Amino acid sequence: MAQEGVMELMQKPEIKKAMQTMMLNYFQQQKENTLKRYKMLNRHVKKGQVLFVGSSLMELFPINEMQHTLDIDNIIYNRGISAITTDDLLKAMNECIFDLEPSKIFINIGSNDIGRPEGYKKENLIANYNKIMEEIKENLPGCEVCVMAYYPINAKADFGLDKSMKDMMFATRTNLNILEANVTVEELAKKHGFKFITVNQGLTDDEGNLKTEFSMEGLHLWPNAYSIILENMKEYL
Repeated sequence: MAQEGVMELMQKPEIKKAMQTMMLNYFQQQKENTLKRYKMLNRHVKKGQVLFVGSSLMELFPINEMQHTLDIDNIIYNRGISAITTDDLLKAMNECIFDLEPSKIFINIGSNDIGRPEGYKKENLIANYNKIMEEIKENLPGCEVCVMAYYPINAKADFGLDKSMKDMMFATRTNLNILEANVTVEELAKKHGFKFITVNQGLTDDEGNLKTEFSMEGLHLWPNAYSIILENMKEYL
């Protein structure tokens, strides 16, 4: 009975709103801390190297460990930040990109725009992504830019998520919205003279969902998924 009472309490709108506010405040503090850490680290980077930039799907890419298996001379730096949107990246272009003066960028940003709890608007995502590309082109004219296709998700499998949490995570973050966004982002990348790359081969099941063994909760990826992604990326590195 006590557990049922707690569950009933958690479903109240005011409780849900309070928890969402707490979660957003937590993520905001984490983003600020990560940016502060990157600003310090950027004082020690070697210029002209390779850069990974984006949201948590990039931050969780264990490239610091995996790059030692690659036959390349360049260093790969990771400046991904969990929970950031295209709005956030536009405010952090120096810390995440320009301070490093990279010769090549792999960018994967916008998944959190697609999954916005308050609603997803593709036109906002594309407008912001266009600004990001314009600023990169203006500030790093000689830089090679690889715009990465969004990874698929799995909203079907049971990862043990609370139903309300799962509903919130995948309300607008669907494979259909992801595929549609990929088409438009590809057009945008080509307009700016950037490469659009898809490195998702081997990640999906027969229904087009992210394979269960590759994901923590249907969205974020385990290292075994990144091993496949890195193999697919080798021709671009």
